[in-house]
Amino acid sequence: MAHVVEVRGLKKHFEKGDVRAVDGVDIATREGEYLVLLGPSGCGKTTLLRMIAGLEEPTEGEILIGGNVVNGLPPRARGIAMVFQSYALYPHKTVLDNITFPLKATMTDRDARREKASWAADLLGIGEFLDRKPRHLSGGERQRVALARALVRDPSVFLLDEPLSNLDAKLRTSARDELKQFQERLGTTTIYVTHDQVEAMGLGDRIVVILNGKVRQIGAPQEVYSHPADTFVATFIGSPPMNLIDRGDHLLGFRPENCLPIEAMGSNGDNLLEVDVQIHRIEYLSGDRHVYATTSGLGSDDAHLIARIPATVNAAVDEDRAQRFAVHEKDLRFFDGDTGVRTESRPVRS
Repeated sequence: MAHVVEVRGLKKHFEKGDVRAVDGVDIATREGEYLVLLGPSGCGKTTLLRMIAGLEEPTEGEILIGGNVVNGLPPRARGIAMVFQSYALYPHKTVLDNITFPLKATMTDRDARREKASWAADLLGIGEFLDRKPRHLSGGERQRVALARALVRDPSVFLLDEPLSNLDAKLRTSARDELKQFQERLGTTTIYVTHDQVEAMGLGDRIVVILNGKVRQIGAPQEVYSHPADTFVATFIGSPPMNLIDRGDHLLGFRPENCLPIEAMGSNGDNLLEVDVQIHRIEYLSGDRHVYATTSGLGSDDAHLIARIPATVNAAVDEDRAQRFAVHEKDLRFFDGDTGVRTESRPVRS
């Protein structure tokens, strides 16, 4: 239990506007895991992280770190380190002084501070920048300084609040890989907040999908992607999102990459759901073809769907053409028409 974080029935209500930012959340990390809190802006994920850190007091519920209730304890007493979106570096201090700042508060002597800062900086590849000011660093280097400052505190838990959002797309990809490798080397329990599904899928051992202050699903990336708990998860994760076809009392769902021209499926057996589509537009993205089409063959008139044909599939598709596509029945998902919650399989043939 040493490095496990648990929240039980956690709520945070703001009286102004009667906002329920966090509304009855129950989560428990596993020791050493990378847990990602994923959801759209305003869903409550940062508020949840701030309560774990001790920067916000919950309205109700308990927060446990290492099996001990920490409600009411200040951040310093919780054994956590938090890295913010802005990095919160002191612009007038050198990298060394920024990294060692938390150690001064614990009365660590100067030589020990320098030794620990050098260790953290070398681990993160910024050892040569210790005498520079933050303004002379790139965004990725500043992010590493913020991580080094957190690391020297020997935290039992890292809390990361969208630390890559200020980086450009190319740098964000490399920084994401560095973050994952860094966490795997240390084995420190990490809770990471993001609205970016790519970050969540690439970093998380498990993903917690949040909407309106409530947890919609917790699971490994592949589980959340392949078996979404409801229509929100199905459409929030995945680009393009899951196709959802209205069939009266339920919705029929399937991922775009699972919908291919019939000749590309390799079989015309009973395990295929075949459907005639009218192709309207084709996009070419990174070698894949995104096919935008409509169909009336799934129980809904002119239902829109998207198919994603990978570069390895050579089947011909053309705009303004009717063509037969198919989906393996094992790749179909079913959702309640009223609640949006995933249900058991239904008959699929019209």
